[in-house]
Amino acid sequence: MRLDPIMMADRSDDDSDTGLLTKTKPKTKRPPLYKVMLLNDDFTPMEFVVHVLERFFGLNHAQAFEIMLTVHKKGLAVVGVFSHEIAETKVAQVMDYARRHQHPLQCTMEKEE
Repeated sequence: MRLDPIMMADRSDDDSDTGLLTKTKPKTKRPPLYKVMLLNDDFTPMEFVVHVLERFFGLNHAQAFEIMLTVHKKGLAVVGVFSHEIAETKVAQVMDYARRHQHPLQCTMEKEE
């Protein structure tokens, strides 16, 4: 088989650039998570706290009752861990709902360690 001289010129015999170029992807950091907590007070009825937990956090009655008891006995309980935006929204929803029903229930968030 005979190679055409023009085709020979197109072929590169220089094998020095055989290494692959690899792009290093920057490691994307996971966004920080935030704990949403309910705090105990002496005025908000236990039934209202259970209702809030069911309504805004999607807990079943048994789960909501258990967390309400933790809030009552220990002074506070973590209700869930969420992204910043979701945690902020849940805190605002709970606080607004409690105020509209004239309860002093406090809901806060803090960055998870």
